[in-house]
Amino acid sequence: MKYILKRDEPQSFTDWKNLANEDWKPTYDKLSGKEKKDVKNALIDEQGGICCYCERVLEYNDSHIEHLNAQCNSEEERLDFNNMLCSCQQQLKKSEPLHCGNSKGDKALLITPLNSDCQEKFTYTEDGQIGYTDSASKDTIDILQLNIDKLNSLRESIIDTFVYLDPNTKDELLSREDRKIYVEKYLEKKDNRYEPFHTTIKYLFS
Repeated sequence: MKYILKRDEPQSFTDWKNLANEDWKPTYDKLSGKEKKDVKNALIDEQGGICCYCERVLEYNDSHIEHLNAQCNSEEERLDFNNMLCSCQQQLKKSEPLHCGNSKGDKALLITPLNSDCQEKFTYTEDGQIGYTDSASKDTIDILQLNIDKLNSLRESIIDTFVYLDPNTKDELLSREDRKIYVEKYLEKKDNRYEPFHTTIKYLFS
């Protein structure tokens, strides 16, 4: 889980909310069109293009706006940009396991991507597993299903590219110098985008 520094909401979203009058009130369910697209793109941009929870690369058509506090007591909170993130997994395939926002539902997280120290709360192993440092991080992993086989396998496939010269055969190890160069380039933000599982690679190799 990578720390997310929230930015200002899109101006189009602010303007849309300011249209409120005695005959029409903005609600999240009414959010659509350009305004919703601008909100989603702004969330993706502030996250560097990766899922707010698992850090997979976000695809616009396979991601969704996620309310960090889903048990909103008011439309004001539902329309609060600071309560919004972007999570992966919108187009669910048959038998695909739920994770991230879909697994979370309306549950509350003890550790969130808005906590500045969230990256320090989890550990990673070279076989792709994510570990916890306390009960709060354990509960967070369980709620978001971050340690399921699917995500472990995806993480491991990226990790292997930093370990082996050829990840497919796993015959020869990558040299320490080549790995250092590769890690430095991988962790760089390019065109406002991070590579997938940024925190995992940083934890294991930097």
